[in-house]
Amino acid sequence: PDLRRCGTEAILPYDQYMHRFAAYFQQGNMESNGKYVDRNGHAVDYQTGPIIWGEPGTNGQHAFYQLIHQGTKMVPCDFIAPAITHNPLSDHHQKLLSNFFAQTEALAFGKSREVVEQEYRDQGKDPATLEHVVPFKVFEGNRPTNSILLREITPFSLGALIALYEHKIFTQGAILNIFTFDQWGVELGKQLANRILPELKDGSEVSSHDSSTNGLINRYKGGARKFFRGGWVQGGGGGE
Repeated sequence: PDLRRCGTEAILPYDQYMHRFAAYFQQGNMESNGKYVDRNGHAVDYQTGPIIWGEPGTNGQHAFYQLIHQGTKMVPCDFIAPAITHNPLSDHHQKLLSNFFAQTEALAFGKSREVVEQEYRDQGKDPATLEHVVPFKVFEGNRPTNSILLREITPFSLGALIALYEHKIFTQGAILNIFTFDQWGVELGKQLANRILPELKDGSEVSSHDSSTNGLINRYKGGARKFFRGGWVQGGGGGE
């Protein structure tokens, strides 16, 4: 998605046991390929790591699928589902899978103006009298998706799926000519946190940072003093 400037990528598992799968690969992908310097030490002039996000399918359908179907940003999606559920209950899993198949079909082919108008005719309505509604019910389609259908969610199949995504991340890094397996952005935050932590252990005013950070820290300290009625919390212990 990066070289096509899509910018984001959605992971949409149709299984509640995988409800944190997208979050896992937010770290896996964004921490690995979120770089603006290539392997030669030069700033890149193209987009690198995509923003990874997602939710279990039935939650997402009532949250952000509208944007995926008709929004102005192209969002490549990975749809993941098991053929066999761990919780068989009546026809619930078939209903879940019907949505899994329906969403990818809708994203691929959309709904044309002609189909919308024919639906109105089939209902005995004149499309000409509903012209103000028709444009809103048209779907362009041609939205990219991958469908991954597993036999069942097991330790083996989950591990294979994780390996698939890890290989994809490495391959993307090679194509983008960036070092995937370092995280200097994380290190910078840790360095600054280690510098700030001692400054939070007493009530004295801070002036060693930029004006914004100084203001935030001092605001926090002022609020903490009021909360503890003049006392100050030392580490995790009581006030003095």
